[in-house]
Amino acid sequence: MSGERGRGTSVDERAGLDTFREVITPEGVALRLPAAGPVPRALAWAIDFALRMAAILVLGIVLGMTGATGMGLYLVALFVVFWLYPVLFEVLDGGRTPGKRALGLRVIAANGAPVGWLPAFARNLLRTVDMLPFGYATGLVACLADPWQRRLGDIVAGTLVVHEMRAQPRPPLVPAVPMPPPSALQPHEQAAVIAFAERAPLLTPARQAELADLAAPLVGARGAAAAERLNAIAHWLLGRR
Repeated sequence: MSGERGRGTSVDERAGLDTFREVITPEGVALRLPAAGPVPRALAWAIDFALRMAAILVLGIVLGMTGATGMGLYLVALFVVFWLYPVLFEVLDGGRTPGKRALGLRVIAANGAPVGWLPAFARNLLRTVDMLPFGYATGLVACLADPWQRRLGDIVAGTLVVHEMRAQPRPPLVPAVPMPPPSALQPHEQAAVIAFAERAPLLTPARQAELADLAAPLVGARGAAAAERLNAIAHWLLGRR
């Protein structure tokens, strides 16, 4: 905890059994990171393992035709495929190996930042410990014991495997004839009006009217009429005129 605070990030340790890790960035933005459990991680690893085996098989056939020189190159290829494959993908492809991409997972730093070279090397080198005594038994026990389901490599490297959050498309604004606000609005007031209009399609008419009443002094109306005027002002603020 003290180390994370020293990096300008605080973490909500009250997550308990919840697999969401809450991080407050230095800019004050709250991030909820949905930690990935052992099952999707194991499936992603299986996909990557199959891809690596296929690459090794193809390289073995091709390089085997070149004699002793090919054997030396094959040994180099084994090292690259088994040890550098995950590191390169995790650093250069936003924390995603092909297997993680297929399962919608990615590796990030514990503070929500992209994973760097040193943490990527550390978490992958420590797979040798997580694999002990067989079948990733140590890593599985660590995942089940950790609140955010990290294996030992992640704990030591300060990384986290999370599900990628996909942005949901917002419904279009309710159609309205754009109307300028009756008085000049401050930037935060403009943002509040636009936020209301963007949320309005997801709210019941009663809830829209309830929220719009808060802006009654601005629009000079209450209830459904206030909601309609706020929506019209939002259209005007967004340049739809």
